Amino acid sequence: MRQDLEVDGVSKRCGAQTAVDALSFSVAHGSFFSILGPSGCGKTTLLRIVAGFLTPDVGDVRIGGRSMRGLAPNRRPVNMVFQHLALFPMMTVGENVGYGLARRGAARAEIAGRVDAMLKRVGLPGAQDKRIDQLSGGQRQRVAIARSLVLEPTLLLLDEPLGALDLKLREHMKIELKRLQADFGTTFVYITHDQSEALVLSDRVAVMNAGRFEQIGTPQELYYDPRSSFVAAFVGANNRVSGRAMRVGEQDVELAADHGLVLRARMRGQIAAGQTVEAFVRPEAVDLARDASELSAAAQHFSGHVESLLFDGANSAVLVREERTRVDIRIALPQTGRFTDLKVGEKVAFGFESQHAVCFVAGDHGV
Repeated sequence: MRQDLEVDGVSKRCGAQTAVDALSFSVAHGSFFSILGPSGCGKTTLLRIVAGFLTPDVGDVRIGGRSMRGLAPNRRPVNMVFQHLALFPMMTVGENVGYGLARRGAARAEIAGRVDAMLKRVGLPGAQDKRIDQLSGGQRQRVAIARSLVLEPTLLLLDEPLGALDLKLREHMKIELKRLQADFGTTFVYITHDQSEALVLSDRVAVMNAGRFEQIGTPQELYYDPRSSFVAAFVGANNRVSGRAMRVGEQDVELAADHGLVLRARMRGQIAAGQTVEAFVRPEAVDLARDASELSAAAQHFSGHVESLLFDGANSAVLVREERTRVDIRIALPQTGRFTDLKVGEKVAFGFESQHAVCFVAGDHGV
């Protein structure tokens, strides 16, 4: 498959800090690739290197198979969409979308035709003469994308483009962005610290930490099969239990937490008995019951009391304090209405199968 972006051994230092550390990866033509990580991990620095605004200390960037070494940003087949969009308020929508074409010296009739066609494709037909301040946040977002895509770039780079939107509009624009990328077939490289955006939008996601990629995979691989404790902790909600490995089998580990909780989890990487480890189990992987007899025989069973009810519609959960160790475990509530009458202080049983928990050596950040 053709690779639209190839990053080969790229490093960049900013003062005493290594912002990008010997990164190599590729992005396939027509795919939606996201770089997910916390603030300060090097995401924006990497994107600016690809765009040509920064020069790597070592390594090379190839776009469409061609090295970008020494090539200025305006000579690269790349466009960017920023969080604050950078639309020109004194220009109409049509003038904003056609700005790049005008700078390239395209004829007025060609600009008008391409702007008209592009606005139809992004769901804004007939909006050429509107002012920017007449548009909603979502419409402005689409104008910014149209302005970039009308130039037919090999890559569209998006730097946290939904960060300034309110929650409801952000959820709507996630669907819009996914649809637009599929419709146009342009390769999108998207950076975000919002895991929901990365998981919903992407074909593949790279989880970045301290200038390096911890793991690259599909959203499903990152969520269900994290390769490091950082990825397990950063992607999705998790119950995190630290302790010491007591017994190590071929595929699983029994660990005893500092507070006395003993549990089994599948092993990731090499773990030896006595090592300090971390186990992760997702709230939705934990079964809740009013009686232990209702739990699966294959699950490891615990009991406790409801500490707090966390109602959030489809994302509702309950915090249960394990009765012996006083450890709080977050458990997702099923959407059957079965536990709508659950009360704080009520005694419950809970459990999960060892295959639904994953264990790493403490501080293991993978490769």
